[in-house]
Amino acid sequence: MAVPFDQRPDLVWFDGKLIPTADCKINVLTHGLHYASAVFEGERAYGGEIFKGTEHSERLKRSAVLMDFEIPYSVAEIDAAKRLVLEKNNQKDAYVRPIAWRGSQQLGVSAQNNKIHLAIATWEWPSYFDPAQRLKGIRLDLADYRRPDPKTAPALAKASCLYAICTISKHRAERRGFADAMMLDWQGRVAECTGANIFFVKDGKIHTPIADCFLSGITRATAIALARRHNIEVIERRIMPDELAGFSECFITGTAAEVTAVSQIADWTFTPGRITQQLMHDYTAEVQPKSKAAAA
Repeated sequence: MAVPFDQRPDLVWFDGKLIPTADCKINVLTHGLHYASAVFEGERAYGGEIFKGTEHSERLKRSAVLMDFEIPYSVAEIDAAKRLVLEKNNQKDAYVRPIAWRGSQQLGVSAQNNKIHLAIATWEWPSYFDPAQRLKGIRLDLADYRRPDPKTAPALAKASCLYAICTISKHRAERRGFADAMMLDWQGRVAECTGANIFFVKDGKIHTPIADCFLSGITRATAIALARRHNIEVIERRIMPDELAGFSECFITGTAAEVTAVSQIADWTFTPGRITQQLMHDYTAEVQPKSKAAAA
């Protein structure tokens, strides 16, 4: 049985200090718990180096601003803290989770004077999906909930409040035998999965939804850049569900999912092919530490 996260033997960077995971305590009246006033990042370390760690730290800071608070640490300080936690936990291939939230000085909708906390945890974590299944293609359900109109929520922040419908949708998908769920946006257009961006292939070209009501992921941007290195055209556009029957391949991208093939979405089916396999291979090579890649 896996060790519960609150009982892990690792150290956590908590407001500038390294403390045992079991000693990381917050008050039950914390604003971040009651009102979801928290932002976070999901990052991966390969060979002890965090892939695009600074980009993640910058996005964490931007997300906090969108949630109307300021993280009291610079990007450089956050980067250094992440490296320190990895080093002290003696982890090379790991998941990295920074999270910032409003404290417990005030408990109400308004909490402008609350202290802003920052914690960083790391843990060893293998592939999000089974490696063999990643090549074969995972199956996606179609979520009931939709990504909200950006006029109704801070859609471009990586904020805890936006993930409530993702958890509900993923739980429902797993109960029905799927690995994850694809979400539509508030206008019924294809958006993303519960924690990953989505891409489709048709006639040698890649199509992906415009990221204006959900995060344009750092892995998403990496995959687009890798495709363009091979002169594969990437088209960002509105995609309606009735178009899915015309696509030959489908894959998703995310820090946890990396690049993962999709074989089915609800009743639509896809065959993982050359472009998906190329990007899976290229992404694996891209995330390797440069010193290790040069020696290979």
